[in-house]
Amino acid sequence: MKKIELLAPAGNLEKLKTAINFGADAVYLGGDKLNLRAGADNFTIEDLKEGVEFAHSRGKKIHVTLNVIPHNEDLFGIEEYLRELYDIGVDAALIADPGVISIAREVVPNLEIHLSTQASNLNYQSALFWHKVGVKRVVAAREMSLEDLRELRNVLPETCDVEAFVHGSMCMAYSGKCLLSNYLNGRDSNRGVCSQPCRYKYNLFEEGETGDYNKINEGSDGVYLMNSKDLCMIEHIPELIESGINSLKIEGRMKSSYYVASVVKVYRAAIDKYIEDPKNYKFDPKWMDNLIKPSHRPYTTGFYFDKEIRQNYESSSYIRNYDIVGVVKNYDKESHIANIEQRNKVYNGDFVEVLAIKGDNKIIKLEDMKKENGESIESAPSAKMIFTVKCDNELKDGDILSKSKN
Repeated sequence: MKKIELLAPAGNLEKLKTAINFGADAVYLGGDKLNLRAGADNFTIEDLKEGVEFAHSRGKKIHVTLNVIPHNEDLFGIEEYLRELYDIGVDAALIADPGVISIAREVVPNLEIHLSTQASNLNYQSALFWHKVGVKRVVAAREMSLEDLRELRNVLPETCDVEAFVHGSMCMAYSGKCLLSNYLNGRDSNRGVCSQPCRYKYNLFEEGETGDYNKINEGSDGVYLMNSKDLCMIEHIPELIESGINSLKIEGRMKSSYYVASVVKVYRAAIDKYIEDPKNYKFDPKWMDNLIKPSHRPYTTGFYFDKEIRQNYESSSYIRNYDIVGVVKNYDKESHIANIEQRNKVYNGDFVEVLAIKGDNKIIKLEDMKKENGESIESAPSAKMIFTVKCDNELKDGDILSKSKN
């Protein structure tokens, strides 16, 4: 069976390394120009160099987003930036605008181009057009059904890859092209600074015969009319792989390292299990259990199947069942002492879950907590402080410790 790529988000260098350590085949990220997540940490050229070296040394790939819908002034310096990306060795540029694609074809003709979902590719004729002008991969519009994707893959030549989102936040606007943020807050969602007014609470009014306006949602202080649920296709891995698409994409460059690690690990396990033995594949309920631990909204399968309620009218808040409390930096097998870098306050004696890079997750108790200088402490309250704990269960560098909020 042809290998399918698991593509993960990375908002910074730590998340890039986390995604790859937990099983991603490739990572997509934003640099300092033309990317739709201006609020993420994003990558300097030096970060990119380190990230590319880290990924390539492990046989993984790096895709850089240049997916804004640019105005004239946004194009300033794009040629030099593209040359920098190519010289660093990034594996692909993710682009939505035909003007930027034309510049890339001219200045870095050997750089692989992927068409962003922002380009609203919904049919095979459009995909064929993009492929003819140099696009190697088409990221399908999120409005496509699974049947649409099958047909797209069947018509396109093998030289053109198809990538599709399978998990993460959804936008209520058509392929993300929304102007609500521009109109309400003067922040251009198509240039990376969306204020997400679709997540706001609204009241709905109807004009009466006399010209008066009557509130329709009586007894309510507002409704989340445009608030989309999160996409989750973990229960449909066989259908996705059998559709013939080349890459399964996880949304979330603004999400935490804990989110990246949790989601990547689950989808890696499901993909590998199916590839290993398709005939005897069974969905493992623990996968969904692990996907509800990091922050998320209620889940939906989006537009992949028949109609369903894709909006959550009750709340736009994330469900946060677990918090990351630390990342393992090293573990001494003889002394059973682990060095931990703090992420949220944690106490001596707490029971925490280990999100392990390899193997099943497990529960451990944090005992004999100390500062780096050996001073005993009852908690680790300071951001990114290093502390030690005694733990008889062997931990691995990069394992993530999380704690239930219940």
